[in-house]
Amino acid sequence: VLEDDLLTRLAAAGEDILSDTALVINLETTKKTADEIEIKVEEAKVTSKQIDEAREQYRSAATRASLLYFILNDLHKINPIYQFSLKAFSVVFTTAIHKTVKGGTLQEHVENLLDSITYMVFMYTSRGLFECDKLIFLAQMSFQILVTSGDINPSELDFLLRFPITPNLTSPVDFLTNTSWGGIKSLSQMMEFRNLDRDIEGSAKRWKKFVESEYPEKEKFPQEWKNKSALQKLCMMRALRPDRMTYAIKSFVEEKLGSKFIESRSIEFAKSFEETSPVTPVFFILSPGVDPLKDVEKLGKKLGFTIEKRNFHNVSLGQGQEVIAENAMEVASQHGHWVILQNIHLVQGWLSTLEKKMEQCEEGAHSKYRLFISAEPAPSPELHIIPQGLLESSIKITNEPPSGMMANLHKALDNFNQETLEMCTKEAEFKAVLFVLCYFHAVVNERKKFGAQGWNRSYPFNVGDLTISVNVLFNYLESCTKIPWEDLRYLFGEIMYGGHITDDWDRRLCRTFLQEWLKDELMDGDVMLAPGFPAPGNMDYVGYRAYIDDTLPTETPYLYGLHPNAEIGFLTTSSETLFRTVFEMQPRDSGAGAGTTVTREEKVKSALEEIMDKVPEPFNIAEIMAKVEERTPYIIVAFQECERMNFLMGELRRSLKELDLGLKGELTITQEMEALEECLFMDQVPPSWTARAYPSMLTLGPWFADLMLRLKELESWSSDFNLPATVWLAGFLTHNPS
Repeated sequence: VLEDDLLTRLAAAGEDILSDTALVINLETTKKTADEIEIKVEEAKVTSKQIDEAREQYRSAATRASLLYFILNDLHKINPIYQFSLKAFSVVFTTAIHKTVKGGTLQEHVENLLDSITYMVFMYTSRGLFECDKLIFLAQMSFQILVTSGDINPSELDFLLRFPITPNLTSPVDFLTNTSWGGIKSLSQMMEFRNLDRDIEGSAKRWKKFVESEYPEKEKFPQEWKNKSALQKLCMMRALRPDRMTYAIKSFVEEKLGSKFIESRSIEFAKSFEETSPVTPVFFILSPGVDPLKDVEKLGKKLGFTIEKRNFHNVSLGQGQEVIAENAMEVASQHGHWVILQNIHLVQGWLSTLEKKMEQCEEGAHSKYRLFISAEPAPSPELHIIPQGLLESSIKITNEPPSGMMANLHKALDNFNQETLEMCTKEAEFKAVLFVLCYFHAVVNERKKFGAQGWNRSYPFNVGDLTISVNVLFNYLESCTKIPWEDLRYLFGEIMYGGHITDDWDRRLCRTFLQEWLKDELMDGDVMLAPGFPAPGNMDYVGYRAYIDDTLPTETPYLYGLHPNAEIGFLTTSSETLFRTVFEMQPRDSGAGAGTTVTREEKVKSALEEIMDKVPEPFNIAEIMAKVEERTPYIIVAFQECERMNFLMGELRRSLKELDLGLKGELTITQEMEALEECLFMDQVPPSWTARAYPSMLTLGPWFADLMLRLKELESWSSDFNLPATVWLAGFLTHNPS
């Protein structure tokens, strides 16, 4: 403006510019202002630099937040019901910033900020995950944080997740299986693990003691191997004791991120409710035998929302209930009521209408309006029907029983409080039996994970069984002078819990637990609920919590009345699932496949060339048939095997050759080629191969080695058609009992 005014005055000035006082004053003002602006520009540059420097101090927090969001965004690969929006994540991120404890220095504050963001996102996410997926999420989060910060070696992480084994080896030591020894041989090829195989053979006694210990993840590794990094120890542990890997991962997370990340305590519904709003509904992911409605009703009663007051609307979806649900949502949004829509998965055709109705009701809704939704997850991704927008906008909560005795026992106690403990006139007896019931409830639920070794059949034990049993206990103690042990055992073991049981042996087991725990000795403090865990004495509610934390032994099958070997099978399966899923969730950019120094394309080409070099020429059926004089049943089986092997090998050669040409740019990459490339990179057997082969759960490397053994057996047999002294029946393609 000053510049325009000055130019205008100069243009209108006469011959003697200096006589124009206003022009001279304006010129001085403009000069002074220009000098001030120049000073302020310099100050702004300094300020901008200071802002940039301060902002750089917090870059690690921004990096951590973006990393966590993309991990959340990938969870739908595990289950399509795990959907999270950026909007919801931003709210969690902002809350984490506000709740951060300020440190003495900037560096300390940033560290606190990182911890707060990570923990808040973990808690927000994990409450909406099934128990089997929580450790997968925790492991993926930990690995990605440590890879980003440069604290772990990507090639070692790649080994841990892939676990490549050298096939067809025989273990030289009796305490390792052939598969474990194959893993040790592969690991020994890495620089950091050189001579590990020789050391195990040379110091077999020390290694045997380590491998056969009850909790090897807590023991020190023999000799200099105890000085290895936490991730390197995980790599060795995966080869030595795959069944203990879930516990080893928890120990790893505890060491790297902190113990609070592995405490399996569920969040109270009232606390989750604080995050809701008229535009943020709650979505309950249902589990068998769990009813989330009780939590909603309990909180609603406390806050003044009940069916009697007509401000709590409960609609169980089914045929003809859609209109009722829509009307309830309209009324509730206008007057500030609560609405719970149960089992929305039963009305697939109405879900798109529900999503639109939710948007309509959210506009100008009453501040007290709340919507609660429940649905069962689809049994497979293909059958998933819940709209993505609905899932992203809501707070997801699972009500599954937690995993592990400590978490289950605390969860059982969550159903009661200090008032419950004091409500009976026979307080000491009531408390003692109530605690035993909580332990019994945890045992019967956790035995499910042991499969047929836990229960012959799966039963839907639930929280209702526990709460009703406690009510029955209260009534009986109030009405009887002596504790009616036999009546209580019968009611709990045959009716409340036993009502679910259909197998005689399971019923007998249930009765036996109660006979051992519910007896006169309980009041004398002589009952052991598990080895090293006696029934507690008379305590208050907080005391029982502390007793569990301080006295309960480390997680072991002994806590459930089982031998330690009972958990080997399901723990091995759990760890294999965990590593396979985490590996599938690793970043897939071609420059850093799974975080390794070898690119994705190089990895695929290497696997392709290795297999193509080993695929033999097809059997010449005409030449083979010419050798035979009489076609006996054994000869016919050999012919069939040769034909089937040719069929399978032909598919291997064709698909690999096409992919090779595609990678060279001589053929257009098709969807089938992309699928094959993905399988080669992920070390999985392509579906087009398994369709022509035999049933197998092996990964690609061991599968191909196994195929070569079968081929060798067939070549030996078809060379002269003399029946071998022994026949590998499971090696046939036509009949494979394995």
